[in-house]
Amino acid sequence: MRYDLIIFDNDGVLVDSEPISNEILADHLTELGHPTTYEESLRDFMGGSVQRVRDLVLEKSGRALPAAFEEDFHARVFDAFRQRLQPVPGVETVLEKLAADGVPYCVGSSGSHERIRVALTKTGLCERFGRGRVFSAQDVARGKPEPDLFLHAAREMGVAPERCAVVEDSPLGVRAAVAAGMDVYGFTAMTPASKLVEAGATALFTDMAELPQLLQ
Repeated sequence: MRYDLIIFDNDGVLVDSEPISNEILADHLTELGHPTTYEESLRDFMGGSVQRVRDLVLEKSGRALPAAFEEDFHARVFDAFRQRLQPVPGVETVLEKLAADGVPYCVGSSGSHERIRVALTKTGLCERFGRGRVFSAQDVARGKPEPDLFLHAAREMGVAPERCAVVEDSPLGVRAAVAAGMDVYGFTAMTPASKLVEAGATALFTDMAELPQLLQ
């Protein structure tokens, strides 16, 4: 293995949450007077933090989202996760291989710690990420596409950035990894390959079964 640490995004990479959360986000924003389609939610917000949603809505409309936006949105998302969320097909096999090869891995997600915990618990992946291996945008001053989160994860795991690989499915996440000086492997299940290439992905894959070979 040519890397000393693999950093996984959570939403869309470990857990199949992007369709659920973006459907709910589009509906919620529309209810609040900011008409948003599912496709627009994917385009504008996928891979970003809730603060990014606030910032873009304010920038576009000149109107701030209500103070309770995060609480209401997360309540809806977590309820849906507990009912419908599944792991991304094949990701458990990838994690098993990394563990067998002795390659450390962790999570670097734009989601809150609570969102990550709910998602990993529901999908049965929580036990694969022990204490100190889950990093959230809540831990840093700037979320993706800034490099802060990935650099924080590498520092906490004791690995130099150039020895890290990131697994991402959004242009925002790819840009963050590139800015951190890390190789980044773009998962194209939800995002057009061209968008990830444009953001600077090192390589692309469409099926989790392809990832271990790419990391060799």
